[in-house]
Amino acid sequence: MNDLTGPSTRKLIIAIDGPAGAGKSTIAARLARKLGYVNLESGAMYRALALKAIENDISFDDEPALAGLADESKIHLEPTINGNRVLLDEVDVTQRVREADVTEAASRVSVHPRVREWMVSHQRALGIKGGVVMEGRDIGTKVFPDADIKIFLDADPVVREQRRLEQQKLKGITSQSVATEIRERDFRDRTRAASPLVPAVDALILDSTALSEDEVLRRVEEAVQKKTDALR
Repeated sequence: MNDLTGPSTRKLIIAIDGPAGAGKSTIAARLARKLGYVNLESGAMYRALALKAIENDISFDDEPALAGLADESKIHLEPTINGNRVLLDEVDVTQRVREADVTEAASRVSVHPRVREWMVSHQRALGIKGGVVMEGRDIGTKVFPDADIKIFLDADPVVREQRRLEQQKLKGITSQSVATEIRERDFRDRTRAASPLVPAVDALILDSTALSEDEVLRRVEEAVQKKTDALR
């Protein structure tokens, strides 16, 4: 690839959406490192709020209470060479928000329109100047509908389940409920009233079922190269 970050090129907003286990977090992190961009994980922000709900014994179904909790919260992503640090009210919760109970809670917290409105406003503020790769489930449709590049990364559900199992094994976690968890998250993501998971009409749709991580990254980089060349 050519130099994508030269002085004549403005910094892009790149949106990567897709369901759980499609590989979007890995691709977003690798792409951001290569471009020298910030990797904004929308999922990490929802997990941080979910963790606060757990710590405050707030029901994941209580939208007003969750919205109030969000208003009182400071959620910050701090880039490092090993990925983002997640700070909740200035406390490092990076490891805690990756645990299974918080991930499950985040999926339930994220269905509420008022919570999503709060998140969208903060995510826009973080990425509005460009130079960001933001991944999630409604980035190209809701958070940044005018993003320079929109990718929708998908894969066969069985393959996504296998990938998630492998990720958990690497962390020393053994679980027999991965398939059920992914199916439940897919259902919530695709059927929620607020910003359901759908590809943006102008998104590049990539099916990673039969592609390696490097192959997916190469195709995304080609899209970035094409956009960069057009701006020069």
